[in-house]
Amino acid sequence: MRSPRLRALCAVAAASSLLAVSMPSSADAAVPKNQKLATSLTKKTSGSNANRHLIAFQRIADRNGGNRAAGTAGYEASVDYVAKELRRAGFKVSTPSFDFKSETKNAESLTVGQANYGVTKLGESIGTTPEGITAQLAVVPEDATTGCEAGDFTGKSYDGKIAVIRRGGCTFLIKTENAAKAGALGVLVSNNTEGPLNGTLGEAASIPAGALNQADGTALAAADGTEATMVLDYTFTNTKVRNIIAQTRTGDKSNVVMSGAHLDSVPEGPGINDNGSGSAGQLEVALKLGSSPKVKNAVRFAWWAAEEQGLLGAENYVSRLSFNQQLDIALYLNFDMIASPNAAYFVYDGDDSDGVGAGVGPYGSADIEKTLAKYLKSKKGVQTQGTDFDGRSDYGPFIAAGIPSGGLFSGAEGIKTKEQAALWGGTAGQAYDPCYHQKCDNLGNVDRKAFDRNIDAMAWSVGIYGHSTKAVNGANSKYAKQGRFAAARAMNTKAAQAKVAFKGSYAVR
Repeated sequence: MRSPRLRALCAVAAASSLLAVSMPSSADAAVPKNQKLATSLTKKTSGSNANRHLIAFQRIADRNGGNRAAGTAGYEASVDYVAKELRRAGFKVSTPSFDFKSETKNAESLTVGQANYGVTKLGESIGTTPEGITAQLAVVPEDATTGCEAGDFTGKSYDGKIAVIRRGGCTFLIKTENAAKAGALGVLVSNNTEGPLNGTLGEAASIPAGALNQADGTALAAADGTEATMVLDYTFTNTKVRNIIAQTRTGDKSNVVMSGAHLDSVPEGPGINDNGSGSAGQLEVALKLGSSPKVKNAVRFAWWAAEEQGLLGAENYVSRLSFNQQLDIALYLNFDMIASPNAAYFVYDGDDSDGVGAGVGPYGSADIEKTLAKYLKSKKGVQTQGTDFDGRSDYGPFIAAGIPSGGLFSGAEGIKTKEQAALWGGTAGQAYDPCYHQKCDNLGNVDRKAFDRNIDAMAWSVGIYGHSTKAVNGANSKYAKQGRFAAARAMNTKAAQAKVAFKGSYAVR
């Protein structure tokens, strides 16, 4: 038996030990409870760690024909790499598959008289016969919305001709279908800025549509009535392709925070910025979060297939969900291109404060914008700008389902302004990504400071919403299980579909 003095000393020591364990450090006390997970996760993640995944994507592309396009061996190897990394971290990983039409280019050409022009097929366009279309060129008069209204095709005949249309003002699909209704056999859309036009219709139009650079479009504007031959000869094959889905084993499964990035590249190159950067950054966040973190809301990560063919992976995924399964998704975060070499710092404009384009996102999208913008400004000293929900990336099907959405974007083929160069650095008058959809989108096509900053912002948003989505959908976990927000989500769905018909609205991919 211990002596009374010994017992007293032991009691004091135990109390001191308990006090030392239970009292938080000054550093811990300074972190608000709702930010502890986010703070911890941002400390663990880094661009230097995620760069290893970029290297992996580059080497996979190098070993498989130079790209990681959906339906190719390079894409399948990318799926295997990401899935293996997630399984090693303890995630239960699924790779649901779907069929899509993959394309093999046989020939692309445009001949006008003795001159040849560099034409490419707009994504999702139907092809021509091997012989192509031979017809007169019919130039649509240029204005701010060239080809966007049926009236643009009055005053001259387009029947049986190839319409030449300048980019801008509406989607490529709208321009193409307006030309088709006027009787055109094919369409040539030319860029309204320097550089190649890399775009998609979003869905097949009724006539073939090709893309030209600005200089060629200007040259053809002076060739109205001249006979031309357009060849867009492709072979289309039904191909099976896989998404990747991985969800934490902890957290409320009826109030899921979802984060997504497309994994595929275009056939022209390895796609290290587009979208190796978003895929690698998200993989870094997932691995550092772990499969069984202390989260109140489950976190579900997705790597999408066939985004470059028209958001097919995300669209297929959302279409397979029942309404109740859609209700289980509290919000969707999208990360497509986060390391452009002439980087912008764009956050999707959830509240439509910019007043551009598609309008307000589903309720809760404004809070996502606020969370990301506030983090980058307060923690990284970066003033962000809004970017419109224009349907260019995988948030489209989620917004159409009324699911609050947001995310980051460092810019594609758009041109950096003088004001943006003063704000963020870089070069005014040049594209945010000069190698967008090209072979040179490789490991040298990355702004690693932007990569690191955006990964931290990604981690922060996952951590914040992994703790609580109350600001987005009003849900505490116990309420989410009772389905109290079904009516609100249904209203979101109707409002979103009324504002933007995302099917076929993929403006400039």
